[in-house]
Amino acid sequence: MRRVARGAGPGGDRDVRRGRGAAAGVRRLLGPRHLGHSVSTDDLGMLSLPLGDDGVVIGTDAQGQPRLLGLHRPLPYDVLLIGGLWTAQVLALRAAATGAHVAVESGRPLAWEALAGARGAGHACVALYDVGRVPGFAATAHSPRLVVRDCGMRPPRGRVPAAPWQSVLTLLPYLSPVAPRLMRAAHLVGVQRVSPDEAAGIGGILGLPRSVSDALPTLADGTTLWCADGERQWTVTGGTDVETGLLGAARRTD
Repeated sequence: MRRVARGAGPGGDRDVRRGRGAAAGVRRLLGPRHLGHSVSTDDLGMLSLPLGDDGVVIGTDAQGQPRLLGLHRPLPYDVLLIGGLWTAQVLALRAAATGAHVAVESGRPLAWEALAGARGAGHACVALYDVGRVPGFAATAHSPRLVVRDCGMRPPRGRVPAAPWQSVLTLLPYLSPVAPRLMRAAHLVGVQRVSPDEAAGIGGILGLPRSVSDALPTLADGTTLWCADGERQWTVTGGTDVETGLLGAARRTD
């Protein structure tokens, strides 16, 4: 692969510009007089670029590699978590650490009290609201927002829906009559430990292989199966020292 600087050869654009500058009585700085840099095809494998996903770390995979969830998107993004409060709170805390404004809509405010009282960089990590009282917010790429809905087994339709740069995470403690509708509407579904009957129902809705749905009742605390567009990923979420001190150890039920 060879890249040659434009006008570096004799009689090129540089000579034309030099002539124009001289005619105008202007002194110009000349660039380097080499033909650029080149690298052989065999050496291309030595080149690397720091490219990768960005987002909120939701856990590690089976190989111990971190898995990230890009919550801040230019399009509306709905996430459904059928699981524990602890995992939802860790995701909210980590989203806040990325600079997002986190609004929690909950019918059990006492369960979120510790998180609402936590502060980072001099500001509250999350804002807590009663069900149906979340205000509108002009989310942007520079000021994204995450709305966490912890509204019980039958959450009402959200007053503040997903929008560009504003993702919505809905928490369901268990499978409920509204769960099938929410699963079909969500862009991403996370499932933690559930009963065998719930696992069979979830497997049918998400089109999971029998071996995967059979594993759902046996999951350890902090383990989640994430599903989107026919793809599946197991992750294990472990709390940092700060998260454990604030929220306690990973657990499926409260």
